[in-house]
Amino acid sequence: MRVKRYIVDTMPDAMLKIRSELGSDAVILSTKEVKLGGFLGMFQKKKIEVIAATEEKAAPAPKAKPPLPAQPSVPAPVARQAVPEAYRKTSQLAQPAASPQAVSASPVLTTIGGQEREEPIITAVMPPAPVTETERQTFIEPASSEPSTRLEAAIARAADSEQILSKTDLGGANSEKEERLLEEIQQMKMWLSELAKKQADSRVFPPGLQAIQQQLMNQEVGMELAGRWVEEIYEAWLSSGKTLSDDDMRARLQTIVTSFLDHRIDAGIGDQTKIVYIAGPTGVGKTTTIAKLAADQIFRLHKKVGFITADTYRISAIEQLRTYATILNVPLEVVQSPGDVQRAMQRLEHCDLILMDTAGRNYLNELFVAELHSLLAPSDVSETYLVLSLTSKVQDMKRITEHFSKYKLDKLIFTKLDETETTGAIFNLLSEYPFKVSFLTNGQNVPDDLLQADAKLMVELLLGERKP
Repeated sequence: MRVKRYIVDTMPDAMLKIRSELGSDAVILSTKEVKLGGFLGMFQKKKIEVIAATEEKAAPAPKAKPPLPAQPSVPAPVARQAVPEAYRKTSQLAQPAASPQAVSASPVLTTIGGQEREEPIITAVMPPAPVTETERQTFIEPASSEPSTRLEAAIARAADSEQILSKTDLGGANSEKEERLLEEIQQMKMWLSELAKKQADSRVFPPGLQAIQQQLMNQEVGMELAGRWVEEIYEAWLSSGKTLSDDDMRARLQTIVTSFLDHRIDAGIGDQTKIVYIAGPTGVGKTTTIAKLAADQIFRLHKKVGFITADTYRISAIEQLRTYATILNVPLEVVQSPGDVQRAMQRLEHCDLILMDTAGRNYLNELFVAELHSLLAPSDVSETYLVLSLTSKVQDMKRITEHFSKYKLDKLIFTKLDETETTGAIFNLLSEYPFKVSFLTNGQNVPDDLLQADAKLMVELLLGERKP
């Protein structure tokens, strides 16, 4: 028996190749859908694997000898990996049983992309093995299963992977990679759940609500948060007998977002605050933000302000803050250790407010966050602000925020509002972590480009009614 395996795009292609190469007597043993290529299991192309076989013609017997009596033909075994378990079971029931000791060699010819290669495999003819659950799911899963069923199976597999990885010891050099993998699995599970929910939801939103949903997506508001807001407006539309106008739905969204921002907006630097610590990763504009805060306190509230900087890692960081100190006529102290901080505080005790610039580090690493915290001395008269750039990736912002939240830091400043068209990241962070937003910056001009956060401003930015 001659067995060949084909990887094709469609069944007509397979039939054409089988007839031209194996003849019209060829029999298709099995077909199944396979996925090839891709990256990390994604972007794979769907192909069809077809296994066909034909009986090879026997050579004519010599005329001098009488023909041998006919022998019952025993089909040569096919490679176990090439034929589904269900086919082997059916074949064994239909054909005479062979001796368990019989051994046969049958080459499997594989044709991929027009190139043919022979894969010799020596296989013993064995009784059919019981069909396992894994083989059943791998080989004979119906190709016509419903999309919702496949989604549910994918969600279940993602949940199993998440559970296994969460129980794995993350110690060692690969712990950070494993943590990232766990986060990606959790995010994938959330996406699959949302996709399954959308497929199961046959509702049709009115045009006004569709526009609101699209606006939230454009602003990169998280799917779960945006879904809650849209669902609330949809329920209000149904309660009104489907008479709610587009303007009414937009006003409803403004009310919902304003309510969401309750207790999530901070009034800024308090009157009794003596020292303000400014922390954040590299490149977010901490030093310029400190200069803006200092100018605001000096010109608007007439306070005496002093600077402390611990940013000795970045080239010219001290000189940049020294330039601002000279322009604003405020004293500057440079520190490198907790002891230096205490001495600098004593030298600046005559100031009404001290602003401390901390070193910008890779705060995706929690070790650097702990190192920074050793320089701080939180008290009743101090405030600590985490500065984040709105041009950063949302996932990185979440990891940094999570690390800082462990040290009871609860105030945020968002910079580079003028360099992005989306503000959804602000609402995503506020919904997941116990932080409050205090300021936004929308340029490099000191002290002009500093905005005090309030609900009206935030809602207008989200709805695109106000430009940064």
